[in-house]
Amino acid sequence: MTTLLDGKACSKEIETELKELISTLSVTPTLALLLVGSNPDSKTYVRLKKNACTRVGITPQVHELSESIAFEELLALIHLLNGSINVHGILLQLPLPEHLKLHEEELLETISPLKDADGLHSHHFARLAEPMKKQNEVAPKDLRLQPCTPAGCLEILGRNGVKLEGKDVIVIGRGQLVGRPLSLMLLAANATVTSCHSKTKNLADKVRRAEVVFVGTGQPELVKGDWLAEGAVVVDCGINYVDDATSKKGYKIVGDVDFAAASKRVSAITPVPGGIGPMTIAMLLKNTVECAKFAASKS
Repeated sequence: MTTLLDGKACSKEIETELKELISTLSVTPTLALLLVGSNPDSKTYVRLKKNACTRVGITPQVHELSESIAFEELLALIHLLNGSINVHGILLQLPLPEHLKLHEEELLETISPLKDADGLHSHHFARLAEPMKKQNEVAPKDLRLQPCTPAGCLEILGRNGVKLEGKDVIVIGRGQLVGRPLSLMLLAANATVTSCHSKTKNLADKVRRAEVVFVGTGQPELVKGDWLAEGAVVVDCGINYVDDATSKKGYKIVGDVDFAAASKRVSAITPVPGGIGPMTIAMLLKNTVECAKFAASKS
Protein backbone atom coordinates (compact mmCIF):
# COMPACT_ATOMS: atom_id res chain seq x y z
CA MET A 1 0.00 0.00 0.00
CA THR A 2 1.55 3.28 -1.13
CA THR A 3 1.35 6.20 1.29
CA LEU A 4 0.39 9.53 -0.23
CA LEU A 5 2.56 12.26 1.30
CA ASP A 6 -0.19 14.87 1.48
CA GLY A 7 1.30 18.36 1.37
CA LYS A 8 -2.07 20.03 1.80
CA ALA A 9 -2.81 18.24 5.05
CA CYS A 10 0.72 18.71 6.34
CA SER A 11 0.74 22.42 5.50
CA LYS A 12 -2.55 22.86 7.38
CA GLU A 13 -0.93 21.38 10.48
CA ILE A 14 1.93 23.86 10.16
CA GLU A 15 -0.47 26.76 9.63
CA THR A 16 -2.33 25.83 12.82
CA GLU A 17 0.94 25.76 14.76
CA LEU A 18 2.07 29.10 13.31
CA LYS A 19 -1.26 30.78 14.01
CA GLU A 20 -0.97 29.78 17.66
CA LEU A 21 2.64 30.97 17.81
CA ILE A 22 1.88 34.32 16.16
CA SER A 23 -0.85 34.99 18.72
CA THR A 24 1.84 34.96 21.43
CA LEU A 25 4.23 37.39 19.70
CA SER A 26 4.65 41.04 20.59
CA VAL A 27 4.76 41.92 16.89
CA THR A 28 2.52 41.13 13.91
CA PRO A 29 4.70 39.61 11.16
CA THR A 30 4.47 41.39 7.81
CA LEU A 31 5.54 39.90 4.48
CA ALA A 32 6.13 42.08 1.40
CA LEU A 33 5.27 40.18 -1.80
CA LEU A 34 6.77 41.74 -4.94
CA LEU A 35 4.95 40.79 -8.14
CA VAL A 36 6.50 42.17 -11.33
CA GLY A 37 4.29 42.01 -14.43
CA SER A 38 1.20 39.95 -15.18
CA ASN A 39 2.47 36.39 -15.55
CA PRO A 40 -0.66 34.35 -14.72
CA ASP A 41 1.22 31.64 -12.85
CA SER A 42 3.07 34.22 -10.76
CA LYS A 43 -0.20 35.99 -9.98
CA THR A 44 -1.67 32.69 -8.82
CA TYR A 45 1.32 31.91 -6.59
CA VAL A 46 1.26 35.37 -5.02
CA ARG A 47 -2.48 35.05 -4.37
CA LEU A 48 -1.93 31.67 -2.68
CA LYS A 49 0.86 33.12 -0.53
CA LYS A 50 -1.23 36.15 0.36
CA ASN A 51 -4.17 33.98 1.41
CA ALA A 52 -1.92 31.72 3.47
CA CYS A 53 -0.49 34.75 5.27
CA THR A 54 -3.97 35.97 6.14
CA ARG A 55 -5.00 32.57 7.50
CA VAL A 56 -2.20 32.45 10.07
CA GLY A 57 -2.11 36.11 11.07
CA ILE A 58 0.75 37.42 8.93
CA THR A 59 0.04 40.76 7.25
CA PRO A 60 0.60 40.41 3.49
CA GLN A 61 1.82 43.55 1.74
CA VAL A 62 1.45 42.98 -2.00
CA HIS A 63 3.34 45.24 -4.41
CA GLU A 64 1.98 44.78 -7.94
CA LEU A 65 4.61 46.31 -10.20
CA SER A 66 4.61 47.18 -13.88
CA GLU A 67 6.00 44.67 -16.38
CA SER A 68 8.29 47.44 -17.62
CA ILE A 69 9.61 48.58 -14.25
CA ALA A 70 13.25 49.62 -14.47
CA PHE A 71 15.90 47.64 -12.62
CA GLU A 72 16.88 50.74 -10.66
CA GLU A 73 13.31 51.33 -9.54
CA LEU A 74 12.87 47.76 -8.35
CA LEU A 75 16.21 47.90 -6.60
CA ALA A 76 15.18 51.12 -4.83
CA LEU A 77 11.95 49.49 -3.62
CA ILE A 78 13.87 46.56 -2.13
CA HIS A 79 16.20 48.97 -0.34
CA LEU A 80 13.16 50.83 1.00
CA LEU A 81 11.61 47.62 2.31
CA ASN A 82 14.94 46.55 3.81
CA GLY A 83 14.92 49.74 5.87
CA SER A 84 11.30 49.55 7.00
CA ILE A 85 10.79 48.45 10.60
CA ASN A 86 7.24 47.47 9.69
CA VAL A 87 8.28 44.83 7.14
CA HIS A 88 9.80 41.59 8.44
CA GLY A 89 10.01 39.47 5.30
CA ILE A 90 10.47 40.19 1.60
CA LEU A 91 9.74 37.86 -1.33
CA LEU A 92 10.49 38.65 -4.96
CA GLN A 93 8.26 36.41 -7.06
CA LEU A 94 10.08 34.59 -9.86
CA PRO A 95 10.36 34.42 -12.80
CA LEU A 96 11.04 38.06 -13.64
CA PRO A 97 10.32 39.71 -17.00
CA GLU A 98 13.01 39.22 -19.65
CA HIS A 99 14.67 42.63 -19.17
CA LEU A 100 15.21 41.90 -15.47
CA LYS A 101 16.41 38.29 -15.67
CA LEU A 102 20.04 39.34 -16.05
CA HIS A 103 19.66 41.20 -12.75
CA GLU A 104 17.88 38.40 -10.88
CA GLU A 105 20.83 37.38 -8.72
CA GLU A 106 21.65 40.99 -7.80
CA LEU A 107 18.04 41.68 -6.86
CA LEU A 108 17.81 38.58 -4.67
CA GLU A 109 21.14 39.41 -3.04
CA THR A 110 19.91 42.94 -2.33
CA ILE A 111 17.17 41.60 -0.08
CA SER A 112 18.48 41.74 3.48
CA PRO A 113 19.39 38.28 4.83
CA LEU A 114 17.37 39.27 7.89
CA LYS A 115 14.26 39.64 5.71
CA ASP A 116 14.91 36.96 3.09
CA ALA A 117 11.73 34.95 3.63
CA ASP A 118 12.53 32.71 0.65
CA GLY A 119 15.87 31.72 2.20
CA LEU A 120 17.69 32.22 -1.10
CA HIS A 121 20.35 34.73 -0.08
CA SER A 122 23.96 33.56 -0.37
CA HIS A 123 24.36 34.27 3.35
CA HIS A 124 21.91 31.47 4.16
CA PHE A 125 23.27 29.14 1.49
CA ALA A 126 26.77 29.54 2.94
CA ARG A 127 25.45 28.53 6.35
CA LEU A 128 24.16 25.27 4.87
CA ALA A 129 27.70 24.45 3.77
CA GLU A 130 29.29 25.10 7.17
CA PRO A 131 30.81 22.20 9.12
CA MET A 132 28.22 20.37 11.20
CA LYS A 133 29.76 21.40 14.52
CA LYS A 134 29.50 25.05 13.59
CA GLN A 135 25.91 24.62 12.33
CA ASN A 136 24.92 23.23 15.71
CA GLU A 137 26.41 26.21 17.56
CA VAL A 138 23.57 28.61 16.78
CA ALA A 139 24.09 31.84 18.66
CA PRO A 140 21.02 33.86 19.69
CA LYS A 141 22.31 36.75 17.59
CA ASP A 142 22.19 34.65 14.43
CA LEU A 143 19.22 34.18 12.08
CA ARG A 144 19.31 31.02 10.00
CA LEU A 145 16.74 30.53 7.25
CA GLN A 146 16.43 27.56 4.92
CA PRO A 147 15.19 27.77 1.31
CA CYS A 148 11.49 27.01 1.31
CA THR A 149 11.17 24.13 -1.14
CA PRO A 150 14.04 21.99 0.25
CA ALA A 151 12.83 22.73 3.77
CA GLY A 152 9.33 21.63 2.76
CA CYS A 153 10.73 18.36 1.38
CA LEU A 154 12.39 17.46 4.67
CA GLU A 155 9.46 18.68 6.75
CA ILE A 156 6.90 16.50 4.98
CA LEU A 157 9.12 13.44 5.37
CA GLY A 158 9.72 14.14 9.05
CA ARG A 159 6.03 14.58 9.76
CA ASN A 160 5.31 11.26 8.02
CA GLY A 161 7.91 9.33 9.99
CA VAL A 162 10.41 8.89 7.13
CA LYS A 163 13.94 8.74 8.57
CA LEU A 164 16.86 9.99 6.49
CA GLU A 165 19.85 9.17 8.67
CA GLY A 166 21.98 6.49 7.03
CA LYS A 167 19.70 6.25 3.99
CA ASP A 168 20.95 6.16 0.40
CA VAL A 169 19.26 9.15 -1.19
CA ILE A 170 19.47 10.66 -4.65
CA VAL A 171 18.79 14.25 -5.66
CA ILE A 172 18.06 14.75 -9.35
CA GLY A 173 18.70 18.36 -10.25
CA ARG A 174 21.38 20.75 -8.98
CA GLY A 175 19.64 24.10 -9.29
CA GLN A 176 20.13 26.90 -6.80
CA LEU A 177 16.47 26.85 -5.72
CA VAL A 178 16.10 23.15 -4.91
CA GLY A 179 18.76 20.58 -5.78
CA ARG A 180 21.92 22.23 -4.52
CA PRO A 181 20.69 23.41 -1.12
CA LEU A 182 18.67 20.21 -0.66
CA SER A 183 21.81 18.10 -1.10
CA LEU A 184 23.55 20.05 1.65
CA MET A 185 20.55 19.78 3.96
CA LEU A 186 20.41 16.02 3.41
CA LEU A 187 24.09 15.70 4.28
CA ALA A 188 23.36 17.60 7.49
CA ALA A 189 20.61 15.03 8.17
CA ASN A 190 23.27 12.28 7.90
CA ALA A 191 21.96 10.81 4.66
CA THR A 192 24.31 9.38 2.04
CA VAL A 193 23.71 11.68 -0.91
CA THR A 194 24.15 11.19 -4.64
CA SER A 195 23.64 14.34 -6.71
CA CYS A 196 22.59 13.84 -10.34
CA HIS A 197 22.13 16.32 -13.17
CA SER A 198 21.91 16.70 -16.94
CA LYS A 199 25.43 15.29 -17.45
CA THR A 200 24.93 12.24 -15.24
CA LYS A 201 25.44 8.90 -16.99
CA ASN A 202 23.18 5.88 -16.46
CA LEU A 203 20.70 7.91 -14.42
CA ALA A 204 18.09 5.16 -14.24
CA ASP A 205 20.60 2.72 -12.72
CA LYS A 206 21.57 5.23 -10.06
CA VAL A 207 17.93 5.92 -9.19
CA ARG A 208 17.26 2.20 -8.75
CA ARG A 209 19.85 2.05 -5.95
CA ALA A 210 18.24 4.85 -3.92
CA GLU A 211 16.00 4.40 -0.89
CA VAL A 212 14.73 8.00 -1.10
CA VAL A 213 14.47 9.92 -4.37
CA PHE A 214 14.13 13.71 -4.69
CA VAL A 215 13.43 15.16 -8.13
CA GLY A 216 13.50 18.81 -9.16
CA THR A 217 14.36 19.19 -12.85
CA GLY A 218 11.37 20.82 -14.52
CA GLN A 219 11.13 17.92 -16.98
CA PRO A 220 7.65 16.36 -17.07
CA GLU A 221 7.62 12.74 -15.89
CA LEU A 222 11.36 12.34 -16.36
CA VAL A 223 11.59 9.57 -13.77
CA LYS A 224 9.81 6.42 -14.93
CA GLY A 225 8.19 3.88 -12.67
CA ASP A 226 10.64 1.11 -13.47
CA TRP A 227 13.54 3.37 -12.48
CA LEU A 228 12.47 3.15 -8.84
CA ALA A 229 13.31 0.48 -6.30
CA GLU A 230 10.44 -1.41 -4.72
CA GLY A 231 9.55 0.38 -1.48
CA ALA A 232 11.45 3.58 -2.23
CA VAL A 233 10.18 6.98 -1.06
CA VAL A 234 9.72 9.67 -3.73
CA VAL A 235 9.57 13.45 -3.27
CA ASP A 236 8.58 15.19 -6.50
CA CYS A 237 9.33 18.93 -6.58
CA GLY A 238 8.29 19.41 -10.21
CA ILE A 239 5.33 21.44 -11.45
CA ASN A 240 4.85 21.14 -15.21
CA TYR A 241 2.01 22.13 -17.49
CA VAL A 242 1.47 19.70 -20.37
CA ASP A 243 -1.14 19.74 -23.13
CA ASP A 244 -4.23 17.66 -22.42
CA ALA A 245 -7.08 17.70 -24.94
CA THR A 246 -9.38 15.96 -22.44
CA SER A 247 -9.10 18.82 -19.93
CA LYS A 248 -11.37 21.86 -20.04
CA LYS A 249 -8.29 24.04 -19.55
CA GLY A 250 -6.44 22.30 -22.34
CA TYR A 251 -3.60 21.21 -20.05
CA LYS A 252 -2.85 19.18 -16.96
CA ILE A 253 -0.29 19.58 -14.18
CA VAL A 254 2.26 16.80 -13.72
CA GLY A 255 5.43 16.38 -11.75
CA ASP A 256 8.92 15.26 -12.71
CA VAL A 257 7.98 11.65 -11.87
CA ASP A 258 5.52 9.37 -13.69
CA PHE A 259 3.13 9.29 -10.73
CA ALA A 260 0.82 6.50 -11.96
CA ALA A 261 3.66 4.08 -12.67
CA ALA A 262 5.70 5.07 -9.61
CA SER A 263 2.76 4.59 -7.25
CA LYS A 264 2.70 0.88 -8.10
CA ARG A 265 6.27 0.39 -6.81
CA VAL A 266 7.09 2.89 -4.06
CA SER A 267 6.13 2.94 -0.39
CA ALA A 268 5.41 6.69 -0.29
CA ILE A 269 5.20 9.54 -2.80
CA THR A 270 4.21 13.21 -2.97
CA PRO A 271 1.44 14.05 -5.45
CA VAL A 272 1.58 16.87 -7.99
CA PRO A 273 -0.27 19.09 -7.36
CA GLY A 274 -0.87 18.94 -3.62
CA GLY A 275 2.54 17.79 -2.45
CA ILE A 276 5.58 20.03 -2.19
CA GLY A 277 3.76 23.14 -3.49
CA PRO A 278 1.74 23.70 -0.30
CA MET A 279 4.77 22.79 1.79
CA THR A 280 6.85 25.48 0.10
CA ILE A 281 4.28 28.10 1.08
CA ALA A 282 4.13 26.75 4.63
CA MET A 283 7.91 27.12 4.95
CA LEU A 284 7.65 30.69 3.60
CA LEU A 285 5.24 31.48 6.44
CA LYS A 286 7.57 29.83 8.95
CA ASN A 287 10.56 31.85 7.70
CA THR A 288 8.54 35.07 7.89
CA VAL A 289 7.67 34.35 11.51
CA GLU A 290 11.33 33.64 12.28
CA CYS A 291 12.28 36.98 10.69
CA ALA A 292 9.67 38.79 12.81
CA LYS A 293 10.79 37.06 16.01
CA PHE A 294 14.40 37.97 15.30
CA ALA A 295 13.51 41.61 14.59
CA ALA A 296 11.48 41.80 17.81
CA SER A 297 14.40 40.42 19.81
CA LYS A 298 16.61 43.24 18.52
CA SER A 299 14.16 46.10 19.09
